[in-house]
Amino acid sequence: MVEIISYQKRWPLEFQEIASILRNSLGSLALRIDHIGSTSVPGLAAKDIIDIQITVAAFKQSVNTTMNAIGYWQPAGIRRDHCPATVNASEADWEKWYFNPPEGQRGTHIHVRVQDRMNQRYPLLFRDYLRTHPDTAGAYTELKKRLAQHLTDSYTYTEVKDPAVDLIYFAAEEWAKVTGWRPGESDA
Repeated sequence: MVEIISYQKRWPLEFQEIASILRNSLGSLALRIDHIGSTSVPGLAAKDIIDIQITVAAFKQSVNTTMNAIGYWQPAGIRRDHCPATVNASEADWEKWYFNPPEGQRGTHIHVRVQDRMNQRYPLLFRDYLRTHPDTAGAYTELKKRLAQHLTDSYTYTEVKDPAVDLIYFAAEEWAKVTGWRPGESDA
């Protein structure tokens, strides 16, 4: 069951608490730690799950070892992101490490991506575009609510939502070209 709830003011604070633990544990292994996904966009309804992107220079065993040491674990089968239709990129551009949280921690999705790859840039651009385009964010909220009403499992929900997210991404890419957008400072 997918449940979309109204924006919660506690989400940025919860991100900061988790990011602080990650930053202290990973140190210089993490080039950036960013709050991404719908909970990172003020006013946007979302699943009550904090998405965090950890940017690394390369996939190194030391990152995996550190994440495991603080209780994070990798589920089987999640090794890359969805590649938007018509994007010409190598499979490596969409590779990631995905971690579930330690037992007892609030719902969290940890995405570890390599700096300067397309999938590392994508969630930062998507987030910043929605933060500056409230009408698009509102329409996206409505889409997510309707999908959650009619789709009973999270896999199908995501499979149907991805092409709509691509439409926003393509508009965000145009916006980035016009404005000269670049990712700002790391969130943690």
